[in-house]
Amino acid sequence: MEPVDGASEGVSLCAASQELGVLRTALSRVLNGHAGISVGLALKLEAAGWGTAEMWVKMRANYKLAQERRLLGQWPGGATRTEDANISGEAA
Repeated sequence: MEPVDGASEGVSLCAASQELGVLRTALSRVLNGHAGISVGLALKLEAAGWGTAEMWVKMRANYKLAQERRLLGQWPGGATRTEDANISGEAA
């Protein structure tokens, strides 16, 4: 299955949701950043050849951590603004 990329090529959202066995609206919410990815969906994506479940779970954890840091004003290296933060994972 080709990745859903929003372009005319690749698999449609409807086809991808059917292949993964998830609701189209649920997959759309995940892909558009309006819902987090579950472990179950991560495993289904892995089975479809879209990376590993570990990769998806780590991406979700990193995203949630960044959201919380933004809310608390705590960024790596002691920065208090996103412009000052080195959020690429490199040592500050």
